[in-house]
Parts: sequence; structure tokens; C-alpha cells
Amino acid sequence: MECVEPIRNKKQIKAIKHYLKKQNLRDYLLFVLGINSGLRISDLLLLKVSDVKEKDRVVIREKKTGKIKDFPLSDICKVTINEYLSTVNDQSDWLFKSKKGDRPITRVQAYRIINRAARAIGMTEAIGTHTLRKTFGYWAYQSGVDVIKIQKLLNHSAPSVTLAYIGITKDELDSIYINLNL
Repeated sequence: MECVEPIRNKKQIKAIKHYLKKQNLRDYLLFVLGINSGLRISDLLLLKVSDVKEKDRVVIREKKTGKIKDFPLSDICKVTINEYLSTVNDQSDWLFKSKKGDRPITRVQAYRIINRAARAIGMTEAIGTHTLRKTFGYWAYQSGVDVIKIQKLLNHSAPSVTLAYIGITKDELDSIYINLNL
């Protein structure tokens, strides 16, 4: 399995969002919710409409860890959820319903959606479903959130695991020494 990276360029995030919104609102929501929640794809795909409709918070049991995950929805997530749900006639249980029946899309389908969008905007980096979770962590770190808090949000065992996971390179850490100049 190829190791995927976070999306480190906000212009690329914006371009993917634009591309997906034109293609399919469900897929756009998948991307927006993925990069703004830090959920694993296994948890994201199992979301039900009732988990998010007219809600300020999402409370689920993580599939991998069995732990309760409770987090607030950002404004962009709420707007995107409402926009998508206003277009859905059929009241399926699944938020990311498959076109082939009353079940969620598969991990493979989610991978194809994300990868196709990345390629469509010219990205060549290794991109996959885990890119969404890594992008959440990366941009939280870039915005100044303490790595210990990100570690807790992503349920990692140590800060070093989180830094490696979100793709903070030695060069990025070295640049702190070079640019500080007190």
C-alpha cells in the first residue's frame, strides 16, 4: 500500500473542492467533511444522515478503536451538509449512499473520488482516502495548534508519531532554527 501525504497547498484544496462541487455534492461533502473532521475513512463512510442533520456535533463510536468520538461541526461542514441534504430526495440512512443500493460507498469508491479529483487538478503526489485525515492534522498544525492537541484528536500514542503522520519533515523543523534568529 502506497503511503499518502496530506495536501499541503491551500490552492490545491480549493481547486479540489471546486472540481468536486461541480461533479457531485455527495463527493464534495465527503472531501469537506473529511478534511475538517480528521475522521478515518471507515468512520466517515459509516456516518448516517441522522448523525449530522440539523446537528452542531457529531458523536460516533470509532470503528478502529471502539472509542467514542465527539466533535463539533465547523460552519463550512454545516453549510455543506445542508446544501447536500437539500438535494437528496430519498431519505437514506447513509450520508454517503452508494448509487447501487441502500448502503454507503466503499473505501475503493471513496479512493477513486479523491484520487480522480486530485489528478483532475494536476496533483501528482500520492493521494488517497487517508489524505483527508492527514490534511486535517497538517493544517491544524500549520495554524498553530499544539502537536499534543492534534495527537489527542487523532488518537496517536506520541507527538513524534503525529508529526511523522502529518508529514512534518526534518527540513520544516530545521527551518525553525534557521529563521528564528532571536
